[in-house]
Amino acid sequence: MKITYTLTDESPALATYSFLPIVKAFLKKAEIEVETSDISLAARILAQFPENGYKDELALLGNLVEKPDANLIKTPNISASIPQLKAAIAELQQKGFKIPNFPDEPKNDAEKTIKEKYQKVLGSAVNPVLRQGNSDRRSTKAVKEYAKKNPYKVVPFNKDSKSRVSYMQKGDFFDNEKAILIQNPTTAKIEFIGSKGTEILKDNLKLEKNEILDATFMSVENLSQFYEDQIKICKNENLLLSLHLKATMMKVSDPIIFGYAVKAYFKELFDSFKEEFETLGINPNNGISELLSKIENSSKKAEILAKYNEILAKNAPLSMVNSDKGITNLHVPSDVIVDASMPAMLKNGAKLWDKEGKERDTNALIPDKTYATIYEAVIEDLHQNGTLDPKTLGSVSNVGLMAKKAQEYGSHDKTFVAKEDGIFRITDKNGNTLLEHKVQKGDIYRANQAKYDAVLNWIDLGIQRADITGNTAIFWLDEKRPSNKIMIDLVKQRLQEKGKEIAILAPKEACLESLKLIRAGKDCISITGNVLRDYLTDLFPILELGTSAKMLSVVPMLNGGAMFETGAGGSAPKQVEQLIEENHLRWDSLGEFLALQASLEFFAQKTNNAKAQILANCLDEAIAKWLDNNKAPSRKVKEDDNRTSHFYLAMYFANALANQNKDTNLQDFFKTIAEEFNANESKIHQEYLEAQGVKVDLGGYYKFDDAKCNAIMRPSATFNTILEKISK
Repeated sequence: MKITYTLTDESPALATYSFLPIVKAFLKKAEIEVETSDISLAARILAQFPENGYKDELALLGNLVEKPDANLIKTPNISASIPQLKAAIAELQQKGFKIPNFPDEPKNDAEKTIKEKYQKVLGSAVNPVLRQGNSDRRSTKAVKEYAKKNPYKVVPFNKDSKSRVSYMQKGDFFDNEKAILIQNPTTAKIEFIGSKGTEILKDNLKLEKNEILDATFMSVENLSQFYEDQIKICKNENLLLSLHLKATMMKVSDPIIFGYAVKAYFKELFDSFKEEFETLGINPNNGISELLSKIENSSKKAEILAKYNEILAKNAPLSMVNSDKGITNLHVPSDVIVDASMPAMLKNGAKLWDKEGKERDTNALIPDKTYATIYEAVIEDLHQNGTLDPKTLGSVSNVGLMAKKAQEYGSHDKTFVAKEDGIFRITDKNGNTLLEHKVQKGDIYRANQAKYDAVLNWIDLGIQRADITGNTAIFWLDEKRPSNKIMIDLVKQRLQEKGKEIAILAPKEACLESLKLIRAGKDCISITGNVLRDYLTDLFPILELGTSAKMLSVVPMLNGGAMFETGAGGSAPKQVEQLIEENHLRWDSLGEFLALQASLEFFAQKTNNAKAQILANCLDEAIAKWLDNNKAPSRKVKEDDNRTSHFYLAMYFANALANQNKDTNLQDFFKTIAEEFNANESKIHQEYLEAQGVKVDLGGYYKFDDAKCNAIMRPSATFNTILEKISK
């Protein structure tokens, strides 16, 4: 059995240059082999074009997670939007790799093939492959206690706040959903019936007994009207307009939903320069940033910019991603990611920033009501009960359904746009119609699946966590949603079989109840579907801890292996920017520490490796000391950063191993190492701080230069020398 450590992107990848040598050195003493797997965006792109000599590491990991001895530590990766994909392609081409441009509108079969290859890299390409189990995410006791003693700075909520969450009242995915429980194994196809006959969009769709199949669509007519109405409201009430989607994970549907917002807000611009924009190949789905870039060589650039600035001045005020640089909420679809952006807004007194960098009340648009109501619940709770106090809050952990590409996050290959008015239909191999929707041109259709064994495992995992902790657990399921209604029946049946009682509430009510419990200082468990799993494991940790990067995230695989995920990467781009400018990386690796500790425990259980269990116990002790001594990275240059945080963890780890008495060989070896760390603490710390305050060159953004990054992320010669002694 080995431990596999993923190489990914941005801040987590940079941190890995510093942290992985420490991991390998310490684990070598327990004869544990650590191998790496590069699943960065750049590596995933290059794997699509084998002539560049890159293996498809993601596919290999997909095979690994099916095995009972899988032990994978996964750091956050880029879930690429089209603008990010294009930027990565351009960088790789500049580095000499032979890869083609991304064809927005393929003109022939060769370009269609290229686009299909790149589609495999977009959005949530990684997670559905690796997550062959359900999710168990929680805050550890040490992390929670530290957060209570050292609460983040709370922005008080004003009960006169006009901030709100707005969603479509009709025509969204929630309204149009239909679902069916498959009675017998079969294969199915998705077809579209239009004026030219029937087109098969997806064939050979394997359906298992007791699988939940659902399908739905979003009316773009209703969507456009929704945007127009909300823009007027924001203008009349002087509220910031902000749009919150997940164009990274929902790589087919959400960029389109984003594009309609761009067209609605800048309607005059798109109407006035329709022909010019068509000539320039401007796609609103890619945001205003691409538009501003593509008009650079246009003869009408000055006119377009004048109209653009006129609209910004007279239309509803837009929420800003970066006020200093004029980057709006509508610039790039991947800039504003709902599960990170909404909790950040809510903990900021429910305010976002305008073009002058001032905090303002905000109208947060989340078009589909399926999950928008959970954020609405938080605002209602803030109005009712006032500002949340992290010093006294309990904790909401999560058990989330995600195995076997469950639900929406597995829907990308079953998401389509209606080319004309017509009917989307799913039929089985005998020609029976399973689900059918009548749609209009442009409507966004998608079908979702949830396998029975994945659902059953999820229910059992929820029951197990409730039994282990004794905490109140709630299934977040809405009987008004057809797929949830079927799932509620399965949950009730399983609870009856197990002789258990667990509440089942619709998401908004479940959110309000969870807030009530944690305000009383109690802990509770949210047992949810796939998207809520993703959203809640940012929402509550950010409200409780100030960040979601400090969660322990375990994925017990259906086949017996396990994956340990290391936190969220939402702020990674800004952190990389600071590193380049100041050689200070504020990425907090606590998620990696927690994942490694859990991975070592799992390794010990699977292999009866006594040394692995000692390492796990001592690392747990080291993490607690690291928290108590507040060795997390600072945001300011010339103060502790990611690299010093790794050094202190290593020093505390060595001391814990030196002080344990279950293995005298480990004890004797690490006594010497601990003495060296302790004697050189000030010197090592100073070497790290002296390296800061200068610009650095990473040799790329999507594909770093290893030699340059190793030098940047490992600047303490004294620490490196001691680490070498451990490695021998």
